[in-house]
Amino acid sequence: MTRLKTRVVDLIEALGPLPVNEYMAMCLFDPADGYYTTREPFGAAGDFVTAPEISQMFGELVAVWLYQAWTAIGRPMPVTIAEIGPGRGTLMKDMLRTLSRLDPTLANGAAFAMIETSPRLAEVQKQTLGATPFAIGWHETIETLPDQPLLIVGNELFDAVPVRQFVRAGTGWRERVVGLDDEDNLCFFAGASSVDSTLLPLDAAEAPQGAIVEVAPARTALMAAIAGRIARNGGAGLFLDYGHLQPGVGDTLQALRRHNHEDVLANPGEADLTSHVDFAALAATVRAHGLDAHLSTQGNFLLGMGILERAGRLGADAGQATRDKISGDVERLAGPQAMGDLFKVLAALPRGVPIRPFATAD
Repeated sequence: MTRLKTRVVDLIEALGPLPVNEYMAMCLFDPADGYYTTREPFGAAGDFVTAPEISQMFGELVAVWLYQAWTAIGRPMPVTIAEIGPGRGTLMKDMLRTLSRLDPTLANGAAFAMIETSPRLAEVQKQTLGATPFAIGWHETIETLPDQPLLIVGNELFDAVPVRQFVRAGTGWRERVVGLDDEDNLCFFAGASSVDSTLLPLDAAEAPQGAIVEVAPARTALMAAIAGRIARNGGAGLFLDYGHLQPGVGDTLQALRRHNHEDVLANPGEADLTSHVDFAALAATVRAHGLDAHLSTQGNFLLGMGILERAGRLGADAGQATRDKISGDVERLAGPQAMGDLFKVLAALPRGVPIRPFATAD
């Protein structure tokens, strides 16, 4: 039994069952035993591989998009270029290199910011970015960023923000909680709390007994804070994650450990817990702040940004083995059977500002 599992069991025995979002928050962010505060999750030696770790092309194309956005909103200076939930810092490293080539004036004049809640990961990021000549600041929240135009990117950010789950029980929906069975093992139950039916997806009314819906007020609040800052100060945002473009009924909570799925309740603090992102809900929050929201699959976004052309240039003078790897990376990032369809993209932009590959508001 993990240290955190022992503490979770003790907590439930003392105070009663935990709602799923509180269990998820403990597993991921507990200061002493949480997943992101104690482990190195990224890369082949960790539990999962993110897009920036697969190929430099991902960060390069994200940087090109941010540069386009900066140009489209009038090339404001000063400007903050930020990444929220920056992992090991690989994406920012690739973006800095690309932006310095695209426009040294922007790269030298912008305030670069890393928004990271984990002190341990912040140290990893500082090692990754140690050789960069650009000034980078670290922040725990976006609230401490300067009051100036903001270009912000978040890759695999929202999937780790805890969700609440509700289960169909009788004629209504009750909050799903983590409790103890007769042998003191962790298990899921239907708790006492109910949910406002207006928060449920349209097909919830026909859902069978035991069906599960996910509601993510913490994700909405985070997007509202980001969109509010862009609406107030100007800027743009780009967010990439796995999820769905339309809300629906279903349990997407999952645990990933050593690149394999496992039981969500098996190893608290030692496995990554995530759930699919409801991009329609995030887009609605963006639009509620007076911004345009554009939605796409990651595959269409990367193809529209020129990943095939970039792959061709990278492989032009390379050997066959390198060209094969580049081709495989493209397929992994943009192919419909890999990340291309599973991962979605949300762009938040000022009204009426078209930026490739989003021509008009969706």
